[in-house]
Amino acid sequence: MSRIGRMPITVPKNVTIDIGDGSVRVKGPKGELARDVPRQISIITEDGTLRVERGSDEPTQRSLHGLMRSLIANMVTGVTDGFTRRLEVNGVGYRAAVSAGNLVLQVGYSHPVLVPAMPGISFAVQGNAITVSGADKELVGEVAAQVRRVRPPEPYKGKGIKYAEEVIRRKAGKAGAKKK
Repeated sequence: MSRIGRMPITVPKNVTIDIGDGSVRVKGPKGELARDVPRQISIITEDGTLRVERGSDEPTQRSLHGLMRSLIANMVTGVTDGFTRRLEVNGVGYRAAVSAGNLVLQVGYSHPVLVPAMPGISFAVQGNAITVSGADKELVGEVAAQVRRVRPPEPYKGKGIKYAEEVIRRKAGKAGAKKK
């Protein structure tokens, strides 16, 4: 059996879980998330915990078992604590600001770039650090990747938008003309 799929999911007191026909809804202080569940996977509630079980040992069901357990555990964590991704803006004249909930980036183009805030996502800017936060881990990661894609970091001067924990491998520039 899947080691991850076997682990029970503890449900905090302030979280309600509604298991419907082929779907699961998780509601908590930070919002509400819903996800479809394949019919081969069953979710069992008992004593403030959730268990994810599969019908057989077929390879497709085995792969879905651990996946669904991780996704549901992330939903519970998201509605209680939320998820954040931090990005850094590096470069002379590069800056970020929040305007009406949307992120406005000035990163070397002739115009400012507007990144709209999707429902459930919020931006915060402090100095050269951008924080993307929300309840849905998948959506937070996707929006952070879209922000990074506006101006990816380049290896020569390190200018661009990078994740806070990302390390940019730097390259040496031109060696220059050889003297005779």
